[in-house]
Amino acid sequence: MELKIRKSNDIYIVDISGEMDLYNSYKLKELLLKMIEKKIENFIINLNDVEYIDSSGIGALIYITSTIRKMALRMAITNVRGSVKKVIELTKLTNFFPIAASLEEAVRNVGTPVKA
Repeated sequence: MELKIRKSNDIYIVDISGEMDLYNSYKLKELLLKMIEKKIENFIINLNDVEYIDSSGIGALIYITSTIRKMALRMAITNVRGSVKKVIELTKLTNFFPIAASLEEAVRNVGTPVKA
């Protein structure tokens, strides 16, 4: 698994490529926690180039989503497709994760201020 970070205004996009599995999914958790420590508040996790995800990868996404919600930060997961989409559907987590259909939609969703 390879992680790359890029920025669009105040939104940080984490591009993931390869496989999210037992051997490397902890890297994503560590990266996001470091970003949160640096007071970054808006995240997009781009799964466009993820070929495979197992229960450890799903666990990492659950942990990240829960942490970001508890801290009232903003996040979207985008480009969920293929076998990754099937795993998320099988685990019935499609409504738990803040999934956006495209990167553009994710940027709009994360960039929109929360209404009180």
